[in-house]
Amino acid sequence: MASSLRVLVHGGGIGGLSLAIALARRGHTVEVAELRAELDALGVGIVQPSNALHVMRELGVLEQCLEAGFEWEVLTVCDPAGNTLAGIPQPRMGGVPANNGIPRPALAGVLGRAAAETGVRIRFGTTIAELADDGSGVDAVLSDGSKGRWDLVAGFDGIGSPLRRRLYGERFRPEYTGFANWRVTVPRQPEVRGVVMSTGNPAAKALLTPITGELMYLGAVSAEAEGFRSDPERAHEQLAERLAGFGGPVAEALAQVTDPRAVVYSRISQVTVDAPWHVGRVVLAGDAAHASTPHLAQGAAMAVEDALVLAQSLDAVDGVPAALAAWEERRRPRAMWVQNMSRAVLKQETGAPTTPEEDELLKVGVPGAAHVLVQPY
Repeated sequence: MASSLRVLVHGGGIGGLSLAIALARRGHTVEVAELRAELDALGVGIVQPSNALHVMRELGVLEQCLEAGFEWEVLTVCDPAGNTLAGIPQPRMGGVPANNGIPRPALAGVLGRAAAETGVRIRFGTTIAELADDGSGVDAVLSDGSKGRWDLVAGFDGIGSPLRRRLYGERFRPEYTGFANWRVTVPRQPEVRGVVMSTGNPAAKALLTPITGELMYLGAVSAEAEGFRSDPERAHEQLAERLAGFGGPVAEALAQVTDPRAVVYSRISQVTVDAPWHVGRVVLAGDAAHASTPHLAQGAAMAVEDALVLAQSLDAVDGVPAALAAWEERRRPRAMWVQNMSRAVLKQETGAPTTPEEDELLKVGVPGAAHVLVQPY
């Protein structure tokens, strides 16, 4: 597609900013509508596996991500007491580290600066108020009253996507899995030089993830009733209750958690848009289209892959609708494989019944999954 496009990205998270950068570097005009007032209120840390780092390299921000984060190459599996059961090497991809842990605010800063440098305009405190696609373009009115006509509107607006509801109503609501995440940033223990996963405790799974030389986050996955929410006044105590059976480095990290406001609690849900991810010139991507459980650490990686491949498809295919169809043909099988594999791993770890299809996926194993995912997307 030779001509420059006007693109409105709905959502200034990791995937939305990645798309904006990729398109702006190709000469397209991009604006981002972001509901938040700034980009740095994004929680604790995140893992960038090798395939995500490859995308960062394509966007020109790999070195900034590595400088802000903590590279690691071995997943350590421990029993609840903290005894090491296995050290699993993580695969590398040509010229790119195996993994990088990074604080979410730091990653937002890296992507935000790159977006600004490429001429992307971010409209903070705005969302789409009105949308009309006439086949040749999309007329949009934002909540701040600004209006525009766009060749493409891309929804990277998360698991609760307002754009998805606009396109499909309540057909594809998030499906709660019965489990939740607890995360809190603590000082990094010197021996934690990669993800340390402690399993075997029926109450929870615990993880330690380094995100800088000085910091790591303590994470826990626990089964929670549908209506449960963490208590803002005692979230640290609730986390301690779920991790009471752990010793070793998990217990040491937990002892550092004294502020309930520092604990980030989120329900683990998934979204499967079992319909085309694009309607005319409006497209859903990332968690808005295919949110997964976090058990492969691939949620953000899938979003940034979506972004880069969408930019490539718009370059390679004439006509926006045709480019979106080509993009989805490439992305849907991979994103659905990740979603299905991640859900199967959740069931395996918690002893929940698995389907025959999930049993076949699990034969690959998590290390095998990592090898699959470093292949070209």
